[in-house]
Amino acid sequence: MSKSRILVTCPKRMTVFLKQEMLALGFPIIGEAFAGITTEGTLADTMRLNLHLRTAHRVLYLLKDFRAATPADLYYHTSRIPWETIVPDNGYVSVVSAVETPSINNTQFANVKCKDAIVDRIRTKTNKRPDSGSETNRTVVFLYWKANDCCVYIDTSGESLSKRGYRKLPHAAPMRETLAAAVIMATRWDRESNFVNPMCGSGTLAIEAALIATNSAPGLLRDNFGFMHVRDYDESVWESMLTSAKSAVSQFKGRIIATDHDAKAIFSVMENAKLAGVGDLVESSLADFRDTPIPEGGGVVILNPEYGDRLGEEEELEQVYKEIGDFFKQKCSGYTGYIFTGNMDLAKKVGLRAKRKFEFYNADIDCRLLEYELYSGTKKYDSHVSEK
Repeated sequence: MSKSRILVTCPKRMTVFLKQEMLALGFPIIGEAFAGITTEGTLADTMRLNLHLRTAHRVLYLLKDFRAATPADLYYHTSRIPWETIVPDNGYVSVVSAVETPSINNTQFANVKCKDAIVDRIRTKTNKRPDSGSETNRTVVFLYWKANDCCVYIDTSGESLSKRGYRKLPHAAPMRETLAAAVIMATRWDRESNFVNPMCGSGTLAIEAALIATNSAPGLLRDNFGFMHVRDYDESVWESMLTSAKSAVSQFKGRIIATDHDAKAIFSVMENAKLAGVGDLVESSLADFRDTPIPEGGGVVILNPEYGDRLGEEEELEQVYKEIGDFFKQKCSGYTGYIFTGNMDLAKKVGLRAKRKFEFYNADIDCRLLEYELYSGTKKYDSHVSEK
């Protein structure tokens, strides 16, 4: 496939981190939206983006954009795309979409109309018809249709890039991998000093930290992407990229410590870290956050405490947040402390002034990453946390 526009999507409030990653990979930034960055490149470029991006959800390669007022318009323009040169005639194709147009009140109808245009075109040109359905593990077409503006893309990721492939044993309410990567990027961690994660849950923050610290491309953990199921896929190019990515993996000399008071969580951490190839780097142990070992040398200590979603929980959690502040002051001097929370009222109970704060969403929950400088000595702490 020739050079075309590429839309890389991400969760809301994470475009700043996605942009940093794409610029570091040498991609031009053509446009920015609240949940995506537009660049340009070839199918081979989408392979590189899928392999290396930590904060992206999907890499969408534009096939055609056009104006469409009705389903008939959609079918006509979609059937003009040379699908017989894109989708294997013995393959499998699925259509997913984001549709907001007056002529459609059922997204599934738009998906079916788009799919019909694809398979009808292939059958007309080859006398063969690919299978189709809802599975996203083969050729995936993404339809964007807003008002009269239509874009048809190949979803070169297939399944979301947040699904690295290592989290086989999730714990309660796990943080998505892409969010964990962005949170780590937002901290002042230098990728050389220690990374300490009490209340680690299934270990996503600790595992993503280990992948970042060793410069391990997240795509190395997956064996299936959407781009592998289009006709122009060149396996030798992909294998060369994998070889380069593997050779770029480096050693990490600091310590990554993950603790939790739940034995099931620690078992999940150990198993997930092994699957991610960082089992020897993530030191997991059963411990209350107050008893988490804090090694000499400084670094980052980060907690993701509960937010108190259910009635009656906040009163209990007020004491927990207060004790997190005590833990920071008494055990973590010389570190930079972070709390990721969706409850700013509880955050005030920490009793420390947040030097910086970053806005995120955890699913649909409005969250903040709060940064605290944890001085050694007699630095006076301010109990005020600014509200935003």
